[in-house]
Amino acid sequence: MLHHISLGVSDIDRTAAFYDAALAPLGYVRVWEDLVPGADNQAVGYGVSGGGDKLALKQRSIGQRPPGPGFHLAFAAADQEAVVAFHAAALAHGGTDNGAPGLREHYGPNYFAAFVIDPDGHHIEAGDREGSAC
Repeated sequence: MLHHISLGVSDIDRTAAFYDAALAPLGYVRVWEDLVPGADNQAVGYGVSGGGDKLALKQRSIGQRPPGPGFHLAFAAADQEAVVAFHAAALAHGGTDNGAPGLREHYGPNYFAAFVIDPDGHHIEAGDREGSAC
C-alpha cells in the first residue's frame, strides 16, 4: 500500500546515525543520501540493500516536530533476536525506551515487539514477522 514515508528531523547526522544502527539488525540499510553539510533539506533513505527507500529522513531546521499521539512506525523483524538487537542498538545510539522487547499478547498470541522513541521524538517499533500484527 505505501511506497515510502518521510520524517522531518532536526539533525540529519545524529538521526541518520541512530537509524543506521537501529535498522541494521532488521536488515535495512541506507540506500541513498543527499547530504550537504550545513544545508537544510538534507536527506537519507532506508530500505533493503539494492532496493528503493521505504523510509526517508529529511532535515527540517525550523518547525520540525514529530506527529501527534497515536502515530508510530512499525518495522518488520525476521525474528525475536532481531527485535532485541533493534532495541539495544536504538538505546545505544540516542533512543529512549518506550517498551522493552517482549510478547504483546493483547496484539496477538505470538506478537513479539519492542518500542523506542528516536532522537527527534518519533515513536518506532520493531515486531517479529511471525507474530500477529496489531
